[in-house]
Amino acid sequence: MKSDISNRKDIELLVNTFYDKVRSNPVLGYIFNEVAKTDWEAHLPKMYSFWASILLDEHSFSGNPMQKHIALSKLTAMTNKEFSEWLYLFVQTVDELFLGEKADDAKLRAGNIARIMLHNIQAA
Repeated sequence: MKSDISNRKDIELLVNTFYDKVRSNPVLGYIFNEVAKTDWEAHLPKMYSFWASILLDEHSFSGNPMQKHIALSKLTAMTNKEFSEWLYLFVQTVDELFLGEKADDAKLRAGNIARIMLHNIQAA
């Protein structure tokens, strides 16, 4: 039986499972692995803090993800296709692992983040 997202351990499971999918995804893997050359040991804890801050009111994230994504978009295509794929994988991962109000909130917020990022990248 699935439960809701309720603690940091749940956030880590969500983030790790999601980024495992991203790394091997034919649309997104290239961006993270080849273009951004993501340092996963540094990136994953930031993503734990990002989502814990959003979903659990943890207030542990600092940084400017918008600025980093705009810079990255100058190096490779970051269009509706890429953001739609990102959102699809995120929603799929949440639905596989969790069920409840926080899970629904995570999906809603991910959709808003994807739309805002895409809008700002297109406007840059």
